[in-house]
Amino acid sequence: MRNRHGLGFMAGGLLLLAAALCLSIYNIWDDNRAAIAAETNVKRLNTAMTETVRGELPVGMLPDYVLAPEMEMPTITIDGLEYIGRLDIPVLELSLPVLSQWSYPNMKVAPCRYSGSLYQNNMVIAAHNYKRHFGSLKTLEVGDTVRFTDVEGNEFRYTVAELEQLAPNEVEAMITGDWDLTLFTCTAGAQYRVTVRCVLEEESLS
Repeated sequence: MRNRHGLGFMAGGLLLLAAALCLSIYNIWDDNRAAIAAETNVKRLNTAMTETVRGELPVGMLPDYVLAPEMEMPTITIDGLEYIGRLDIPVLELSLPVLSQWSYPNMKVAPCRYSGSLYQNNMVIAAHNYKRHFGSLKTLEVGDTVRFTDVEGNEFRYTVAELEQLAPNEVEAMITGDWDLTLFTCTAGAQYRVTVRCVLEEESLS
């Protein structure tokens, strides 16, 4: 009887080890898949943006988003998904396409606009903690540079002003406040949200 119990415990332990191994292999595969998707789609987005960017405005003429900041952000569609632009974090060597609408399936592809608008200085961007998405967000420091370029070629430059951790249910705290741009992702186990607050640099528009 003892031998049977021993064999049963051993079999159960082996099953748990196999399940853990399978999960680890899947996580590595999913991380690599996300990195490839981001690299591929940002290249396609860059090409599409180059084709649609307008020339310089005449002297004295303001861009549309300055005249009407409540306007919807323009998009470019790739494989049926709408992108609003490109996020660059030089210190992390990241250049990522950003989708217009947030959803769990969309975040498998790229970072997503969670709320707000670039033109109203209240945009919040969410992404998974994949290594080549927002996995290194927690290593940013106050003073680091973040850039966002919309699909019409308007570039907005930001400075990291604060890093904080928020609980998953602190949605209101995430989307409110005097921050021009917020980036966030989950910690391992999804216990907290790593949150990076950014402020727009003066005369940053190019």
